[in-house]
Order: sequence, then C-alpha cells, then structure tokens
Amino acid sequence: MKKYHLMAPGPTPVPSEVLLAMARPIIHHRTPQYEALFVEVRAGLKTLFQTTAEVVPLACSGTGAMEAAVVNSLSAGDAVAVIRAGKFGDRWLELARAYGLNVIDLTAPFGHTVDAARLADSLKTHPEVKAVLTQHSETSTGVLHDVRAYAAVTRQHDAILIVDAVSSLGIADLPMDAWGVDLVVAGSQKGLMLPPGIGFCALNEKAWRKTKTSTLPKYYFNLTDELKFVAKNEVRFTPAVSIVVGLREALRLLEAEGFANVFKRHDRLARATRAGAEALGLELFAKATPSPALTAIRAPTGVDSEKIVAAYAQSHNITIAGGQGEMKGKLFRLGHMGYAAEFDVIVALSALEQVLADLGQPVDFGSSVRAAQKIFVEKS
Repeated sequence: MKKYHLMAPGPTPVPSEVLLAMARPIIHHRTPQYEALFVEVRAGLKTLFQTTAEVVPLACSGTGAMEAAVVNSLSAGDAVAVIRAGKFGDRWLELARAYGLNVIDLTAPFGHTVDAARLADSLKTHPEVKAVLTQHSETSTGVLHDVRAYAAVTRQHDAILIVDAVSSLGIADLPMDAWGVDLVVAGSQKGLMLPPGIGFCALNEKAWRKTKTSTLPKYYFNLTDELKFVAKNEVRFTPAVSIVVGLREALRLLEAEGFANVFKRHDRLARATRAGAEALGLELFAKATPSPALTAIRAPTGVDSEKIVAAYAQSHNITIAGGQGEMKGKLFRLGHMGYAAEFDVIVALSALEQVLADLGQPVDFGSSVRAAQKIFVEKS
C-alpha cells in the first residue's frame, strides 16, 4: 500500500476539518441555519478578496464564473483586449468569440507574459475596448501576470479589468480594492481547499455600472439578480450546500493562519520546488514571474513528460499534471497550493528523483531535497 498524494494544480487536497464539516447532515438552503452560515461566509469572502464589494457565489466551475463575468459586463460587438499566454488565456479568447465580441489579441509565448506597457499602447490604439481579460496565475504555464500593473492602466481608461484568479485567490496577494481590479473570478477547488463546485464573481462599482448596459443573454448567470439575494443572505437557486458548509471551515482556517502568512507559505513552497527542480538540472518553464501556486518544469531532452506523470501515479501513487495543448509531452506541473506544506514538497521532489532514475536519467540523489530544505530553513 502506498499513501496517496494529490500534487496537481487543482483540484487540491481538502483538510480533514473541511471534510468533516461537509460530512454533516445537509441543511436546507431556505432556513435560518443556512442564513446564519451564509452571513459568516459572505463576510469571510470579502476579507479573502480584499474588497468591500459583495462576492457572488455560483454553483459552477471557475469557467462558469468566467462566463458570468463576460455575459454580465459586455454586449455583442464590444471590443475586448485578451491577455493570452497559456491555455486559460485561450479560454478567455474562446468565451469572447462565443459571445460575438471583437477581440484584440495580446499574445505572448507560453511561459512568458504580456507587459503592461503593451496593454497601455493597445488601449490608446483601441479606445473602444470595453474590458481587459486576463489571468492572474496562468495555471497551464506557471506564470504570474502583473495584474497590479494592468490595473494601473485600466484605471485611466473606461475599460474594466476582469481577472481570472482561480489559481491565485488565497495563494498570491490580490488586493482587489487597493489595486483597483474591477472584476475578480475564482473557484473553490484550489487555494480555498475545497472540492470543485463553487465559482465566485466580485465586482466593484465600475464593473457593476457595466452590467446596466450589458445585453448579452443570461439567465442562470444573471449577477444583478443574484446580488439581490446575496444582500438578503439568501440564494436565488439551489446552492452547493455542502461545499458552502466546507467553505465556512476553509475560510476559518485561512483567517486563523493569517492571509499574509498564507501568501508567505505559498511563496516558500514555490521557491523550494523551483530550487529542487533546478538542483536536478531541470529547466523551469516560466520565463516571467513564476506563480506561487504551481511549478511547471520542462521534461529532460528526449523524455515525454507524460511518462513522468504516469510514473508518479503508477510507482508512487502521486497525482501531478502534464502539459496542456501545445505543451503536452513537453512539461509537467507540480502543484503546491491550498492545503500544502513543506513535507508535501519534499515528497514530490524525492519521488521526482526516483521517477527520473527509472526513466534512465542521471540523478544526484538527495540534491533536490537538499536544495528545498535550504529554502525551508530560511527565516522568511
């Protein structure tokens, strides 16, 4: 028997406290019990998003929240700038085209980012742009985009900044109000340490004004209608009740750790993972600022990265992730977000040494773990 480890970049492990909360008998969503639950969750979400705005939860995936952001703030024929440097940037592009939006495509090679100056130039050239769509953490490449700089650009423009924070919320600092991010979308299954099933949309006043003129079709994802219920601590449709119960426990855990400490923990885990990979002579995929949520690593020359993913699973009962799209077979990704700590990284790296050796690669055993441990003994 080998203990199972989930080290993929989402879904992520769920703490026992959260699992036990979700295992309790389910409550009805139109009762005083649910209202009391939602009062606490509602306040906790504002703290997590670092905003005074309401955070609207939806029973859906993170992609559902992305779609809700688009259909509530835009109209067919509107121009949008899409920052695209990975598979989830591609998803913004696909959503925009599905709803008849005119796309200004700001692309960069996978592993890189789009500079804020380029966005500023694009908005000068295209003053008709109504929204800028971007990721914060691009999960497919392990790159962290400079959302703070993007927000500084859009604050000087009528366009709103819509940020996919699915793999950064509760992982990397994203102070929505302080930075002036207009609309943040997220999901439950990564930094929030929950199963998939809840998407979130948080809109500031600038974004809510856009909803008043939006004409794209919407029914289930009508955020204006949802907000009316949220304000009364009620739900418009049946929510993912058990996950909301778990969400209360997850928010309590994060608040007990302290969000500044949560961000430091993820940064430390990421730095240790990168140091371990480089100690083995491996190349990191991210050429721009790396995300603290996961580490994308190029497979050694001549090795299909899918064999690395399979070896982790078959030999060590560890789930990691491979590359997506054009990166399939070229890289593998180690997640270290949410319910993750130092010894999870040690396990992932020690297994990597064995996997590489089994695939015929030269390995200096212990080098990756040693490099990671040096990061962990630092005081900050």
